[in-house]
Amino acid sequence: MLQRSFSLFIIFFFSLTCAYAQHGAISGIVRDEKGKPLDQAVVADEVTGIGTYTNNKGYYMLELTPDKSFTIIFGYAGHELQRKRILLASGETRTIDVVLKENINELKEFTKRSDHRRVEAGSVYLDLTKVDVMPSTIGGVEGLIKLAVGSHDELTSQYSVRGGSYDENLVYVNDFEIYRPFLVRSGQQEGLSFINSDLVSNVNFSVGGFQAKYGDKMSSVLDVTYKRPTHFAGSVSMSLLGASLHLEGASKNQKLTYLIGARQKSNQYLLQSQPTKGVYNPSFSDIQALVNYRINGKWEIEAIGNYARNRFTFVPETMTSSFGVLNQAYQLDVFYNGSEYDQFDSRFGGISATYHPENSRFKIKFLASGFQTNEFQTYDITGQYNFGELQTDMSKANFGQIKSYLGSGAIEDFARDYLTVNVGDVGFRGSYNANKHFIQFGANGTVTSINDNLHEWELRDSAAFAQPYDPNQLRMAYFFNSAASFNYTRISGFVQDNINFDSSGRFTASAGVRFNYSQLNGETLISPRVQMAYKPEWEKDVVFNLSTGLYEQPPFYREMRDLQGNVNMQLKAQKSYQVVLGGDYNFKMYGRPFKLKAEVYYKDLWDLDPYIYDNVQVKYTGKNDAIGYVYGGEVRLYGDLVKDATSFISIGLMKGMQKITDSAGIPGYANYFPLPSDQRFMLGMYFEDYLPRNKNFKVHINLIYADGLPVGPPSGHLYQDVLRLPSYKRVDIGFSALLLDAARREHPAHSFFNNLKSIWASLEVFNLLSIQNTLSYTWIQDDTSQKTFAVPNRLTSRLLNLKLLFNF
Repeated sequence: MLQRSFSLFIIFFFSLTCAYAQHGAISGIVRDEKGKPLDQAVVADEVTGIGTYTNNKGYYMLELTPDKSFTIIFGYAGHELQRKRILLASGETRTIDVVLKENINELKEFTKRSDHRRVEAGSVYLDLTKVDVMPSTIGGVEGLIKLAVGSHDELTSQYSVRGGSYDENLVYVNDFEIYRPFLVRSGQQEGLSFINSDLVSNVNFSVGGFQAKYGDKMSSVLDVTYKRPTHFAGSVSMSLLGASLHLEGASKNQKLTYLIGARQKSNQYLLQSQPTKGVYNPSFSDIQALVNYRINGKWEIEAIGNYARNRFTFVPETMTSSFGVLNQAYQLDVFYNGSEYDQFDSRFGGISATYHPENSRFKIKFLASGFQTNEFQTYDITGQYNFGELQTDMSKANFGQIKSYLGSGAIEDFARDYLTVNVGDVGFRGSYNANKHFIQFGANGTVTSINDNLHEWELRDSAAFAQPYDPNQLRMAYFFNSAASFNYTRISGFVQDNINFDSSGRFTASAGVRFNYSQLNGETLISPRVQMAYKPEWEKDVVFNLSTGLYEQPPFYREMRDLQGNVNMQLKAQKSYQVVLGGDYNFKMYGRPFKLKAEVYYKDLWDLDPYIYDNVQVKYTGKNDAIGYVYGGEVRLYGDLVKDATSFISIGLMKGMQKITDSAGIPGYANYFPLPSDQRFMLGMYFEDYLPRNKNFKVHINLIYADGLPVGPPSGHLYQDVLRLPSYKRVDIGFSALLLDAARREHPAHSFFNNLKSIWASLEVFNLLSIQNTLSYTWIQDDTSQKTFAVPNRLTSRLLNLKLLFNF
């Protein structure tokens, strides 16, 4: 079936590339008022938003249908838009040079209306202007993503997309693939994400149906482009959760540009609001730099580097968790002895060389990168617990206190885990602009080295009896002891063609294919993918899009390691066939711009590697013995509910199920049961407003609601995870004030503040309603009654945060 599908795809691909029509074109240079060419300026049709970008010399070329009138918009961030009415004869090429005047606020509406991502199914718009003002414990680009796709944990920057696990998301920065730590078990340990939002200029985020140029994951891709500055600037941010500094600049001749970012995060203040009390000492810091140098009109080189140092020390003392209903409530009191110390250090370096002659249609970029992570987690913690039933009769003097003890015992957790991962990668990316066809191609060779030592055990005691009880020997609840050391090579590549069937851009398509070969298991993967978009000649501004194709995920080390720590090096790739159908509607309401985007999707899954969630860590069975499916729909609305204050809402419905194909005679595996990421309903909302007579004082509100994920006892089978965590509900609110604005200076000319563009101050209230969200359960068994109780592990309570932001 795969061969027949691939053959049909090849026929369709080449039939598309044979389309041809006569055309005209405009070309020229876009400069600022000082005569400096503008790199990445937008040149686009005002009606469809289809267009191009200038190169590093400010040069552009845009094809247009002859004998038809167009309004072309020229735009660049911080500059006024220019519109030009153009009518070309057949075969005519016209030179149009443009000078853009500086204006900070002019580009906002245009970017909403002419966003090229409208033609891509699965694309999600992320408003980067909200990163600094949105109240979030995570912040950054990931904070925006979690509002769009849902979340169950405010302590982690990881996210699940349309039924996929945390490991199914791709991240690129300037065409380099980014990796994250592997041993992190909880959001408490998690440090800073690689993406430094102070350095970001553009983000493309797709939640499914993405193009063949993106790599081999099944759920999402986050493609980040860092800034290319034109002058010196920077920022300093400080809050109770950490601090950051960034600097950017360029040489006088604009050949050399640089970005430097440093961040420090300590969520000690945040962790102290959790039910488990003790001494938290988290320390997360990183430094990142990007340097670009244009050698001449043809060549430029770029280097990026990052070092992240993450430490987490924890000495727990006590924990109290109460749960139940009005007339039957319970309480678990735990007294701890021991400590935890974790270290996650990572290094990343990349260099690229781009060849792009002026006025040439051809471009090629060579890349080389290296990633290393040294991680260990060590803990030896014993928790002595008392478990009892609470007095729920308000007429009693001991109301709210334990009236009878149901059991006592101890849980001792021990770990000595060490992991070193090295990844080296070389590759290239190329493109050729062939009039109506924009052909892209690339290949990568990746070498991965793994050195892992795992040693973990847990001993449970209840009423002086070990669990599980065995009169002949002492048995652990679990015991893992394994070691693995190996390396392997992967080769991957792609070719795709982005096609404009007419210069008006009403019908566009992208057809491509990826290949991947793994030397470790000998598996070769072929992944054809097609995306199409059609804009009817309606009065309404509507675009319909469709994406379909194969999305296959070769195993990385985490997927190979089973629940006991054994490594299956012959594990095959997880595979899926996906279809995404959607529409994008731009309209005005109350004289203000709005965007409505709606999609439905279906995923057919096979060769799945079943997994469970342990807090934020994904633990796999290490077998390709499951099939499954995911289907659902999403609606997102963006717009100025309040004039000049953009808000958005995202709503999603989903169902994800799986079935074990190698059931080993276990009856429960004969039927479908929920995926661990089966989030049936989610709602995310961001709302912004300001004082009627003073826009410098604003309020920002985040709201998230997400259905609970499946859960079950740790000793049970996967199909027994049919219980649900309580739904996740959270409201964060922030109040911001613009204390200084460079556009309205009233201080003396010699004042220090002349060096500043703006100063913002914010007061944030996290978890405004103080809702006790449950992340997971601790399972307590009473040997006397043989009952098992699920004791909730809860997340953070209400908390205040102060933040200052200086831009210069």
